[in-house]
Amino acid sequence: MDESKPAGSLRRGWTTGACATAAAKAAYIGWQAGECPDPVEIVLPGGARPAFSLALAEIIAGGARAGVVKDAGDDPDVTHGALVIATIRAGAPGSGVTFRAGEGVGTVTRAGLPLPPGEPAINPVPRQMIRDNLEEAARSLGGATDIEVEIAIPGGEAIAQRTLNPRLGILGGLSILGTTGVVVPYSCAAWIHSIYRGIDVARAGGLDHVAGATGSTSEKAVQALHDLPEQALIDMGDFVGGMLKYLRRNPVPKVTIAGGFAKMTKLGQGLLDLHSRSGAVDLDWLAERLGETGADASVVMQARSANTALEVLETARSLGLPLGDVVAQHAWGTAAKALRGASIALEVAVFDRNGQLVGRVPFHPVV
Repeated sequence: MDESKPAGSLRRGWTTGACATAAAKAAYIGWQAGECPDPVEIVLPGGARPAFSLALAEIIAGGARAGVVKDAGDDPDVTHGALVIATIRAGAPGSGVTFRAGEGVGTVTRAGLPLPPGEPAINPVPRQMIRDNLEEAARSLGGATDIEVEIAIPGGEAIAQRTLNPRLGILGGLSILGTTGVVVPYSCAAWIHSIYRGIDVARAGGLDHVAGATGSTSEKAVQALHDLPEQALIDMGDFVGGMLKYLRRNPVPKVTIAGGFAKMTKLGQGLLDLHSRSGAVDLDWLAERLGETGADASVVMQARSANTALEVLETARSLGLPLGDVVAQHAWGTAAKALRGASIALEVAVFDRNGQLVGRVPFHPVV
């Protein structure tokens, strides 16, 4: 996800769950009444009633199909522009509303997610939203209430490779997501949600060690350092605070925080959101840490006016000073405060841009 938020007012969009609901309701009405309404109005969990235009409407033998193009507003969502299709058919007598994964919608294959293995990756809130809207339509039309709903997103399997679904054990396509039906641009809710689900899957799989990394270089490096399976890797990004707070409530015996030197410097400063919007590297603070390594006063003074954290690190390395270890110690202290009370052994690993280990605090229990 591109986190470079543009200036100015941003347009909200619709979740895949809202789009699937609109397509399903339109298809149901088409099945029962012979024509799909366009636009179709749905009710969201919060009570709002938006209307969606249809990109596809078709009456088929024994049912109907309808499609809605997802509009994510100004959010950099990988599913923006995707066609979400619902096919409605009669369900088995007494079955109520049931769900199937069509083309491009994934299937859950691992425990730890909100749905059991074998189920279509249509999350609980979108399922309820679809049920509620179909039941409303059934009451209005006096129509059938045993309904099979198949959701498809053509091309979704390829799009899913740009998400964390394969790592979470959701195979074959995308997930149908959303808790409100509305996408708030740059809220990063989907990313934080994926962090939680990654931890849940690791716990359900019996793993005793997870590693949260700030980026791809540190992720590859920490995976090699500990020979970790992919399931143990958490794409934490800048949301170290969000990951740690969830781990405090849902502990794993061992946790590694891995990141580049500048990001870990900010963690050492006390920041739990490592994005630039939340604060920059404090070079005065970093210069003081250089002093802790035994650097001469002149070197410390020079570090205060450095251009980047990397420049300070390179100065320390040239002098054989363990600045990376000192930064790791302070980062460990910040993270340990967020985990306080949890039964977790915490490690911090700091890497340079080439993935070389430049600082480390080995596993210690959080007090």
